[in-house]
Amino acid sequence: MDRRTFMAGSATATAGALAVFGGATPGSAEAAGGTGSGGDHVRSVTAVTQVFGDGQKLVAVAVEYDSDIDGSTLSTSTFTVADRTVTKVYANRTADLAQRGRDGRYVIVELSPDDTAAALWVTRQGSGTPPADGSGSGSGDSGGGAGAGGPVVGDTTPGGTIVAAKATLTQAGTVTTTRGTRYSADGTARTADAVVNLIVDDFRQLSFSDPATGQTLRYNLFVPKNYDRRKSYPMVLFMHDAGVVNVATEGPLVQGLGAVCWASPADQARHESFVLAPEYGSVVIDDNYEPSTLFEATANLVRSVTEEYGIDPNRLYTTGQSMGAMMSLGLNIRYPELFAAAFVVAGQWPASQAAPLAEKKLWILVSADDTKAYPGEQAITEVIRDQGTQVGTALWDGRSTAAEFAADVRSMKAQRTPVNFAAFEAGTVVPAGSTTSAHMATWQVAYTIPGIRDWIMRQTR
Repeated sequence: MDRRTFMAGSATATAGALAVFGGATPGSAEAAGGTGSGGDHVRSVTAVTQVFGDGQKLVAVAVEYDSDIDGSTLSTSTFTVADRTVTKVYANRTADLAQRGRDGRYVIVELSPDDTAAALWVTRQGSGTPPADGSGSGSGDSGGGAGAGGPVVGDTTPGGTIVAAKATLTQAGTVTTTRGTRYSADGTARTADAVVNLIVDDFRQLSFSDPATGQTLRYNLFVPKNYDRRKSYPMVLFMHDAGVVNVATEGPLVQGLGAVCWASPADQARHESFVLAPEYGSVVIDDNYEPSTLFEATANLVRSVTEEYGIDPNRLYTTGQSMGAMMSLGLNIRYPELFAAAFVVAGQWPASQAAPLAEKKLWILVSADDTKAYPGEQAITEVIRDQGTQVGTALWDGRSTAAEFAADVRSMKAQRTPVNFAAFEAGTVVPAGSTTSAHMATWQVAYTIPGIRDWIMRQTR
């Protein structure tokens, strides 16, 4: 996996509505050292998904046997998966990915996330391919902005589809138990009968009816694993781009890392927190900067969730990409008392209204070849400087490794400024051969940088 990947942690399996074709009939295990058909001993086949910067992908199949499997006898030729590239095979004790396998009842068959068939987040341009949006940053996630024919406020055109995770697996080689029993290949093709969506399954899908606006908001909520009502937790609000409008409630969780990265086991170990991710049924704001009532409803949703749980009102954070970044800026201007800090990814707002942002703690990240968001953010930071607030600046290579990004973040933090403005060098965020814009490629990289999230989480109001 390359720098754009994101290793998710454990998640709870949810039953999938997928039929089992050629499923195994349970049979008794052979005596130690004996042989038998592998299919007679398969108990379940589970698809495993993981979210990357460019969306959710099917990355593994977990095969459950009736006995513990000796991982040392497995290889990438032990199994085949239709239309997929097997990259790693190991035993494990759960239907989960692992850096190192352990002998157990499960065999994990990892698959290349670069396979065309891996993509489960499908946009209007096709499987796994973000819609070409020019470089607009408001509603321009499919057309270059309102002025270029992109979505406008109130547009309900679905921005994408979540594809069901399906995999057809065949045991092509011998599987050996820890007691020496050999389960020979049987050639039977089996389709997954359950799905594990790493991190995504840890979110709850809920609905909020706002009496003030009359709007109803579907949303996803991550509650810390060991939530204690007597404690006080921070909360992050993630708002998606216009390309995720009017999809399934889970849309903001599977379109990229903007929501799920905060809920990863690694992030939760450092900063136990709630994560709130609304799914907007229509475009909330476009390049005319006149938001719908969903804008106000979002602020009311944040207040409602804060009051319902043990959430610290002085540690509320907002982040978003494109339309969501614009909403983050706009919410901080209209409701300056609400958020302690914001991570703004590829967004903009009229500089004439930006003066209140001088009182906020911001981390802005945009690509230098984003022809709307980059000059827009430059104009905003000039206003902030004019108000007497220090702004740290940096130019980063979007192709950097995790270690290089960590060093970049440390250098930025060393400036000790309340507002940080980092830009990716032109031509460094769009992968070779990709047709996506620098605008959209920005957030495929931005949320892979944990140091920025650490900075956000340390801010208080």
